[in-house]
Amino acid sequence: MSFMELPEKFSPEINAFGCWLKIPSPVTAEMASLSGFDYVCIDMQHGFSDRSDLLPMLQAIQPHSSKALVRVTSNDPSIIGWVLDAGATGVIVPLVNSAEEAEAAVKACFYPPKGNRSMGPTRALKVFGEEYVENMESSVQCLPMIETFDALENLDSILSVEGVDAIYVGPSDLSVNLGLPKGNNDGNRKFDEALELIVSSWQRHGVVPGIHANSSLAAITKEQGFRVLTVVEDDGAMNTELQKVFKEVKSLKS
Repeated sequence: MSFMELPEKFSPEINAFGCWLKIPSPVTAEMASLSGFDYVCIDMQHGFSDRSDLLPMLQAIQPHSSKALVRVTSNDPSIIGWVLDAGATGVIVPLVNSAEEAEAAVKACFYPPKGNRSMGPTRALKVFGEEYVENMESSVQCLPMIETFDALENLDSILSVEGVDAIYVGPSDLSVNLGLPKGNNDGNRKFDEALELIVSSWQRHGVVPGIHANSSLAAITKEQGFRVLTVVEDDGAMNTELQKVFKEVKSLKS
């Protein structure tokens, strides 16, 4: 029986471009994993996937790509452990505001003595083989989200937590917390200064920085120093293409 190899962790030396899945569909997940992205992330926080959707989506992704991330609903050890047991190779954890919260997220990802994850990697063993437990620490990643004023205040301590080797910026929540309109506010001094702080901090700590962006912002965020860039969402791509096609044929209705 052949197994998938566990993926390498994100590297500060290599840019990784990813696709974000909000639609609870194995078909969409499979299409994304076949499109050549460096990673695919299933969004359980603001997307529409729940536990019953996650397993078939991972099954659709992993014949083609081993780097399947999940943004979990919250910093809850039971859900973090469950998605990793199901075969996810990384978790993005929202609203991490302190070193203590970052440490809790990391501990939920790893087995003792490094963490407190319960032993039961049911599907992960089937996908990655019996050596999963031995090898997962060098592959599985926990990415705390930096998206609040408190997280910025505690950034150095968060990045100092053992096991935090990558982070992920949520521009919408970060903007709202800074008193700005939701979304990406590139060009706004307050927003740009926050991103500069994050980039300078990761360079000191050696933590790989990720950010939620889009294809038009990819060059900007790469230039700013981010290394993990989500550049498309499935629902947005579908909506854009559907509108484009309808616009092209609309005149034929008359």
